[in-house]
Amino acid sequence: MNITETKLKGCFIIEPRKLGDSRGYFFESYNEQAFHKQTGTATRFVQDNQSFSTKGVLRGLHAQRGEYAQAKLVRVLQGCVLDVIVDARPDSATFGQYEAVELSEENNLQVFIPRGFLHGFVVLSDTATFFYKCDNFYQKDAEWGVRYDDPTLAIDWQLPQEELIISDKDKILPFWEK
Repeated sequence: MNITETKLKGCFIIEPRKLGDSRGYFFESYNEQAFHKQTGTATRFVQDNQSFSTKGVLRGLHAQRGEYAQAKLVRVLQGCVLDVIVDARPDSATFGQYEAVELSEENNLQVFIPRGFLHGFVVLSDTATFFYKCDNFYQKDAEWGVRYDDPTLAIDWQLPQEELIISDKDKILPFWEK
């Protein structure tokens, strides 16, 4: 695995070493020892989640707060998405900044998102299957989020507004407040 830290401290892009031949390919998508050694984290994942969405579906920006905060390791199994993470850690030098990474079945990139970040993605392909590991169990009462179209964050979702498909729940999330 090749692991590179983003401009947002504690967030990493993970590129697997893909071995291929006429039969297909193989790669190790996660190795706890290598991950811990290269990132300096001791994250232990306890829950896997998967979603399927069509083009234009935007899910986010979401997080869990308090003792239910979650670190995530995200990837795309099929299709292509623009994955977005926002630093919501008040004491961070990059508080309020975001990073966007295209994840696809072709590039096999993954993003590690530590606790304290908002997360969202938009589907750029006809369909996409999104998979992620969490280091803490989901708790509905700990949900929080920020609107995808917040003018302060000014995230470029790479699709026109009229093509975005947003859940009713995400449409009423509050705007970012520094």
